[in-house]
Amino acid sequence: MNKQTVKDVALSGKRVLMRVDFNVPMKNGIVQDDTRIRAALPTIKYILEQKPKYLVLMSHLGDPKKDTQKAKEKAGKDGKLFDEKAFIEGKHKMKPVAERLSQLLGEPVKLAPAAIGAETKAMADALHDGEILMLENTRFHKEETSKEATDRARMGKELAVYGDVFVNDAFGSAHRTHASTEAVAHFLPAVAGFLMEKELAYLSKATLNPVKPYVAILGGAKISGKIDVIQNLMGKVDALLIGGGMMFTFYKAQGMEIGKSLLEEDKIELAKQLLTDAKAKNIKLLLPVDCVVADKFDNNAPMKTVSVSAIPTGWAGVDIGPETVKLFSNEIKRAKTVVWNGPMGVFEMPNFAKGTNAVAQALADATKLGAITIVGGGDSASAIAQAGLEKQVSHVSTGGGASLEFLEGKTLPGVAALMEKK
Repeated sequence: MNKQTVKDVALSGKRVLMRVDFNVPMKNGIVQDDTRIRAALPTIKYILEQKPKYLVLMSHLGDPKKDTQKAKEKAGKDGKLFDEKAFIEGKHKMKPVAERLSQLLGEPVKLAPAAIGAETKAMADALHDGEILMLENTRFHKEETSKEATDRARMGKELAVYGDVFVNDAFGSAHRTHASTEAVAHFLPAVAGFLMEKELAYLSKATLNPVKPYVAILGGAKISGKIDVIQNLMGKVDALLIGGGMMFTFYKAQGMEIGKSLLEEDKIELAKQLLTDAKAKNIKLLLPVDCVVADKFDNNAPMKTVSVSAIPTGWAGVDIGPETVKLFSNEIKRAKTVVWNGPMGVFEMPNFAKGTNAVAQALADATKLGAITIVGGGDSASAIAQAGLEKQVSHVSTGGGASLEFLEGKTLPGVAALMEKK
């Protein structure tokens, strides 16, 4: 972490513009989970304690264009009328987020009508000392996500007029080259918030100089989403534990019967190559030895535990089995650094969540034994929260895509744009 943070710049009397990741789940205009809002509170409170002129916050909230299109198509298929205005109000407007933040801070948070424009600029100019303004969803402006750098720069320049300093605390969006995450940082002194600093510190421990033994657990549906992570970690880990839907492509690569389990036909050769590479590099690549199978994709479907060499035709693997839990848990508890990205099965269904919950417990146990344990964002973060163990590991990342790209060894544009420590 060689980037400057909020503690490296003077904020007293300054206009502070801050990018947060308030992309929270919404339903009918109600925030369903405020974890990401709470995660930004330490930085927000610190800034306010420094007596700034004012604080302007900005974030995206979903993908209005894509989400609206999907909802419209679904309504059409179901033969229902689609109220686009009500849909946008209930899912993409920042008003409920501003209200929730106001409750958490115990002080008012004003809401701008847009992220950029004369009306919003006038509102920012009229703010009194220490007041907070939240901009409307940055993705209501096509320049935010434009593929054209000139479009993003134009919006970044407009956003920069609200501040003297730019603070980026939105790790969950740091892998995006967007106007509010990257372009704006070229027009103002740009520093990291505490959440960004913490994310980078922990993920750097896992990728740059991990304490050995180092174990990585990868799950989720597909190898294709994790190829770069597997290849980047291959030269660093002592053991790689693979579960979730992707394990079945590895079995198919070994000529095994996998029934109706998830298969990426076009990745069989790649799976063969990864197994060969692991052997050549003397890396322990552990695949499950047993799994839970069901005859259909339903929580109440008939299910049984079988050896992975005895998956019945017509049945699909939905979780790792008890012998695999023992195998994986023992490996995790021996480690000094553990990274977990991706569930072990269909953890959204309670009957198929045992393996994922057991891995979460093994991480908590390893933490008690002194290991640094890091949970990648996205489904893994949801899984450890569902198991009620998120406070019992070293770090749970707030960024799914961002943490994945960091583990792949990629440079995150939102981080690269921040000022280096002197």
